Amino acid sequence: MPQTDRYVFDFAEGNKDLKDLLGGKGANLAEMTRLGLPVPPGFTIATTACRTYLSTGDAPTGLSQEIGEHLNRLEQVIGRKLGDPDDPLLVSVRSGGKFSMPGMMETILDIGLNDQSVQGLAKRSGDDHFAWDSYRRLLQMYARTVLEVPDELLQAALSPGYAEWGVSTPEQLPAAAIERACGALQEVIAEYSGRPFPQDPLEQLDLAVRAVFRSWATPRATLYRRQEHIPDDLGTAVNVMGMVFGNRGLDSGTGVAFTRDPGSGEPGVYGDYLQDAQGEDVVAGVRNTVPLAELESIDPRSYAQLLTAMATLEQHYRDLCDIEFTIEHGRLWILQTRVGKRTAAAAFRIAVQLVDEGVITLDDALMRVTGDQLGRLMFPRFDSRHDVPVIARGVGASPGAAVGVAAFDSVAAQRLASSGRNVILVRRETSPDDLPGMVASTGILTTRGGKTSHAAVVARGMGKTCVCGVDSLVVDPVARRAVAPGDVVIEEGDVLSLDGLTGFVYRGDVPVVASPVVEYFEGRVALADADDLVRAVDRVLRHADVRRTLGVHANADTPGDAQRARRFGAEGIGLCRTEHMFLGDRRRLVERLILAEGPTEQEAAFDELLPLQRADFVGIFQAMDGLPVTVRLIDPPLHEFLPDFTELSVQVALDRAAGRPDEEAERLLAAVRRTHESNPMLGLRGVRLGIAIPGLFAMQTRAIAEAAAIVTAEGGTVRPEIMVPLVASEQEMRLVRHEIESVLAKVAEETGGAVPARIGTMIEVPRAALQAGPIARCADFFSFGTNDLTQLTWAFSRDDVEASFFPRYLDADVFAVSPFESLDRTGVGRLVQLAVEEGRNANPDLLIGVCGEHGGDPDSIDFFAAAGLDYVSCSPFRIPVARLEAGRAATSAGTTTSDTR
Repeated sequence: MPQTDRYVFDFAEGNKDLKDLLGGKGANLAEMTRLGLPVPPGFTIATTACRTYLSTGDAPTGLSQEIGEHLNRLEQVIGRKLGDPDDPLLVSVRSGGKFSMPGMMETILDIGLNDQSVQGLAKRSGDDHFAWDSYRRLLQMYARTVLEVPDELLQAALSPGYAEWGVSTPEQLPAAAIERACGALQEVIAEYSGRPFPQDPLEQLDLAVRAVFRSWATPRATLYRRQEHIPDDLGTAVNVMGMVFGNRGLDSGTGVAFTRDPGSGEPGVYGDYLQDAQGEDVVAGVRNTVPLAELESIDPRSYAQLLTAMATLEQHYRDLCDIEFTIEHGRLWILQTRVGKRTAAAAFRIAVQLVDEGVITLDDALMRVTGDQLGRLMFPRFDSRHDVPVIARGVGASPGAAVGVAAFDSVAAQRLASSGRNVILVRRETSPDDLPGMVASTGILTTRGGKTSHAAVVARGMGKTCVCGVDSLVVDPVARRAVAPGDVVIEEGDVLSLDGLTGFVYRGDVPVVASPVVEYFEGRVALADADDLVRAVDRVLRHADVRRTLGVHANADTPGDAQRARRFGAEGIGLCRTEHMFLGDRRRLVERLILAEGPTEQEAAFDELLPLQRADFVGIFQAMDGLPVTVRLIDPPLHEFLPDFTELSVQVALDRAAGRPDEEAERLLAAVRRTHESNPMLGLRGVRLGIAIPGLFAMQTRAIAEAAAIVTAEGGTVRPEIMVPLVASEQEMRLVRHEIESVLAKVAEETGGAVPARIGTMIEVPRAALQAGPIARCADFFSFGTNDLTQLTWAFSRDDVEASFFPRYLDADVFAVSPFESLDRTGVGRLVQLAVEEGRNANPDLLIGVCGEHGGDPDSIDFFAAAGLDYVSCSPFRIPVARLEAGRAATSAGTTTSDTR
């Protein structure tokens, strides 16, 4: 292992396990060097140097000296010297964080060229065009990256040459025109920065390294890390490598190779190749590539060497590898490898393929896929039976079915998305500056590039639908329109549909159908008749069920939801909300209860509600035969069942003015006024409502018990659990438990059979978590209601804050992700851990689950497993995701048990 008190390490000194120190790119370059692959020589500046630079504003002491020592070594190995006017060494400077962030940070090529050495390079290579084009690349990259010169100024310096020679890219210009363009670029640099382009190669190198350090903190890199949940404090390494050139003629080129298809997961030769080009030309998507397989006829020897390197890397990393390479005059160089980003479908297929090939175990396969990826596979897809016209076709770069309105730049995409519309971002090619628009969009369409372009790689990482290389589509970003073959005009705001698998682009809204994975979970397709993707998902999910320690239950309020949850693999219902049973036409019965004057009228209202509640529970118990069903007693405040105060007041006033007062409306208005609360969510609700309205919880308990007795008499097995909401004290729990037990005993006496029901509470009030020990002494189970627990711990109203100040909080790094999306581990999570520990100390048999939205969040599930919960409960469609993530959590921790509920 390299010394960590140093900042700079030769490629030969590291290995793939040193990503924290050397970044992903540097660690993998070191690993490939150790494997004997043809990697150009170079060295890596560690992430520790970047972190020091970002915290102090300056490079760490001694860094310059270390870089100089390693540069001298590099010069000796290559046999050229940086700055030599006759035979210059040129180097590239590339970023490389621990986690791949494609296109988000900076790269500068051809460092070492100046007004003198470009002449020497031209003479040594015998190729004026190559030399001046390399200098042009350096000037453009340096201006953009180091000096932050706006790209439009640089393009303006190049445009006279385009017009003169009738071309669209600088590589197409003749050598003399590129030489003039270099002069124009230097004028822009001097005018914009106030100083000329530095002729000292050591100064170029120093400033380039600092620019890469700074690029870690750019808005686009910060946004990408937030999107991908990458920590902000890691910093980036910097890789300095001797240049190899793919732009040396038709016997040279550059490309990207995948050891398997990152879109589908199919084995084979996948990737892109571009003759007479540098690597940035491929990933930028400014020139359309040819399929990698064509390299076999272009350069058979290099192709064979590349296949050998691909096989070596996949076997070594035991996974899909993404490889960047350059061929210079027929000699292959490997510039980078990483475990490749892939679509959700490819992730499952590849994981199972590698198991079948004996490369990895089922445990490994389980850790190679995620709940987020499974969730994406459950999204709908386009219905093949439609007549929406295809207007163009490109490369299906990231599968999915995306429908939205066209937006021709990032700003428009964000604006349209903020108005609630789905968006398709349409660009010639995307750049890192387009990231905000890509994040805001449902799908991405580009007219240039292929499966390895910036748009494709970023879209796959985000799980967004993407179609690239639609070269028949002419995009005019200034006019904010595109023209497809047949003079089909697409204006901004027109609806497009993208099929990220076939590459088809439709004008209009294509209908969608359920995904094959959902059809299988729903039981509409047998496993034997399913495709290989469904079989791969099923195989991994079954292994997750074997491995997981957490039970997975559903939040379901109707028999239909309960049946669906069971088909999706739920082992019970962790939350059945009874208040949903009081909506619609039944609302009037709650109004009668509220209007009741005295016990007689209350009993009459209860008598009407009881059979309705009982019938609801019968259906749910039948659907979940043999499995536990946790019924939460009525929770929301009364005002949710009453008319709006203002609207009712207006109605009553109008009736009075018309001389036909409505007695019931008058009584209802008085009740609304009487029950009005300034903050009803902190008022008369939950356990307080049950205590304040005698008989309410008793009626619900009787409905549960009688339903259980009916289903049991029919031969079913019922496992009811009665959950008391919003408890904050032991005495509240004792009062309600006594009432529940009394009703259960009465029903048992009446029906002739005991009703075995657990009685527990939701932990959703911070005080309940702090008093978990005393409360647990009179509870059979806890279920964390993390929605309210988060609201009350943060003093946030979820209904208001996410649309108001949360964006600012995310920008200011108050938190990296909404605490309603993923559990706040250091705040709410500590309350959960405390309640688990103290609850179990007081009652060792206490069952503990979670039924808030976090029960279906992959990151939160990992926390709940580590905290020692017995189960999570989530919406039916999140059941497979929770099963998978629970298995991953247990596999990561090296434990397995089974749900005891």
